[in-house]
Amino acid sequence: MQNQTAGGSLITQGAQICCSVITQRGGMGWEVTGKFKREGNMYTYGMGIPDHLTCLLRNVYAGREATVKTGHGTTDWFQIGKGVHQGCILSPCLFNLYAEYIMRNAGLKEAQAGIKIAGRNIKNLRYADDTTLMAESEEELKRLLMKVKVESQKVGLKLNIQKTKIMASGPITSWEIDGETVSDFIFLGSKITADGDCSHEIKRRLLLGRKVMTNLDRILKSRDITLPAKVRLVKAMVFPVVMYGCESWTVKKAECRRIDAFELWCWRRLLRVPWTARRSNQSILKEISPGISLEGMMLKLKFQYFGHLMRRVDLLEKTLMLGGIRGRRRRGR
Repeated sequence: MQNQTAGGSLITQGAQICCSVITQRGGMGWEVTGKFKREGNMYTYGMGIPDHLTCLLRNVYAGREATVKTGHGTTDWFQIGKGVHQGCILSPCLFNLYAEYIMRNAGLKEAQAGIKIAGRNIKNLRYADDTTLMAESEEELKRLLMKVKVESQKVGLKLNIQKTKIMASGPITSWEIDGETVSDFIFLGSKITADGDCSHEIKRRLLLGRKVMTNLDRILKSRDITLPAKVRLVKAMVFPVVMYGCESWTVKKAECRRIDAFELWCWRRLLRVPWTARRSNQSILKEISPGISLEGMMLKLKFQYFGHLMRRVDLLEKTLMLGGIRGRRRRGR
């Protein structure tokens, strides 16, 4: 890295052009067939791409230097041995390949552990550095966890047990795996519960939406902003917070009533109508003229997502949506 940077990136324009060439020539669908080779403080990976592109990538990362600016000046230049470039279009791909190597070397591709849905074995779900391991028994989960831990240590990564959450969908008789046992956890911004009920996540999203709406009070009370502009502001800043992840929700009648009540609360707060005022919901909606309701927006997103999945072939999300799980339901009341 040099002291000449472009925009918010920490690599030079020449390096950015070089990475763009590697991405376009090599493609983002590289077949992972090789193994990491340690060269100094750097791991390189054979991916079936031409040698000259691999050489370009190695030269981009070779001999990297950095300096730190402090209140007393700048430090001496020092060598960087690990990590990817900030602002480089190749960084996400390189990080994903690094994680893919760990998972494949741990034998998760050949392992029979996991949850079977529509004949497909699903053992892990990954997004960036968030990894979820799934198994049908404690023994299988413990074996998967130890494999990932060992392979991560081989390439210099450490599995943080303190941040590891363990959740079981059924009763637990004995639990011998290190980690915090929870009944729910936040994964990629959504609340996942052991019973699979979406009502907890919907309540949480409505609460977050109320906080955002409250933070906009000073803007919504301004007389210099027109009513249509305020309505668009609520739709752009409040409703997306509530609708995050709504494509996967199972919305029941009780949740529908909560969503409608939240929307009317937003419009009443925008119009500065106190809760003691005797105004019907119809008069509020007539004055606001919101067009499509919040519940209608959620339904539209769900249909768009469903259509997107149905047009794809052999997609994991499509398998999860249409597939079934073996087993029987528990007895009701």
